[in-house]
Amino acid sequence: MSIFDKVKEAALNQFIEVIEWLDDTGDTLVYRFPVAGQEIKNGAQLIVRESQAAVFVHEGQVADVFTAGKYEIDGGNTPILTKLGAWKFGFNSPFKSEVYFVNTKQFSDMKWGTSNPIMLRDADFGIVRLRAFGGYSLRVSDPAAFIREIAGTNAHFQTEDIEGQLKRSVVTEFSDALGELKIPALDLAAQYKELGEKIRGVINEDFSSWGLEVVKFYVENISLPEEVEAAMDKRASMGALGDAQKYMQFQAADALRDAAQNEGGGAGLGAGLGAGFAVGGQMANAFGVGGPGQPAPSGAAPVAATVACPDCGKPNAAAAKFCAECGSKIEVAKVPCIKCGAQLREGAKFCSECGSSQEKQKCAGCQQELAPGAKFCPECGAKVEAAV
Repeated sequence: MSIFDKVKEAALNQFIEVIEWLDDTGDTLVYRFPVAGQEIKNGAQLIVRESQAAVFVHEGQVADVFTAGKYEIDGGNTPILTKLGAWKFGFNSPFKSEVYFVNTKQFSDMKWGTSNPIMLRDADFGIVRLRAFGGYSLRVSDPAAFIREIAGTNAHFQTEDIEGQLKRSVVTEFSDALGELKIPALDLAAQYKELGEKIRGVINEDFSSWGLEVVKFYVENISLPEEVEAAMDKRASMGALGDAQKYMQFQAADALRDAAQNEGGGAGLGAGLGAGFAVGGQMANAFGVGGPGQPAPSGAAPVAATVACPDCGKPNAAAAKFCAECGSKIEVAKVPCIKCGAQLREGAKFCSECGSSQEKQKCAGCQQELAPGAKFCPECGAKVEAAV
């Protein structure tokens, strides 16, 4: 090859290069521009787009960082020369350097979650196990620091290459912040936004040394174990029912309505009332309303009076017309005691007040029924002997 051919070939090799990067992946953090022999020629064009930064690495060290714009690599207008030394390269002496494009946009589809439950002490439930998950958006805030601390000499660095490390850091900070804030489990749902801002600030204190920044941090859900959620559902159901005594009356009214529609008559009525009062009694106990013989809790409304069933003796609500146990009719006519005048149910054989027999005295001669206190028979006039 002649000297002329060698000069021509050298000139062709020194034509202006264009150094730029068009990202078509959506998840690339760092891309190393492929320069032949790592030689960047005098007059090369560097194009840095918005949401990008170009980092020049010379002899293993970060030399300079270029933000969005168009640059020409020569001895006049680039600040890289102040760090690389004097520009004395000719046609045959290009300088060797690596160019890394760093994506500075926000990566918004980052996910985090607790792989194992977080053990916490809660004021309402004691020790509970919480699981949580959410998302966050991330960007490179310091391209040079990110190259030095994380990416290194990796020619193609993606979010998945650092996602595991970031998740572990996020979960650690989340667990620590949740323990320090001491928010009751029942109030966590109302604190998602405040909790996210608190954790974002703590995480950025660690991420800043890596050249990263968490722009947004979201807590999507914090869940309790199934058994604790079931207990919360029961508590909510009890609160929705309200007053237990009113619930019992409502159950009794439902039973009366169903019995009236039942062709079976009284048997269905008694069974319905019994079921209604049984359920009402259970709810009364759940709400802490004392049953027969049990005092009502402090500050609670007094328990309604009860009346005994005339057949089985089972206590029932004073307004009940049928027994919740046997279905017998409770409302009966009242008659005065023949001796003391106390009000007794019709058909009573003895007075519940004085114990006197309620069988009417008869005349010994004609068997005529005598009025209470009569001294002579109104039929035959015979003297009435005093009852023993």
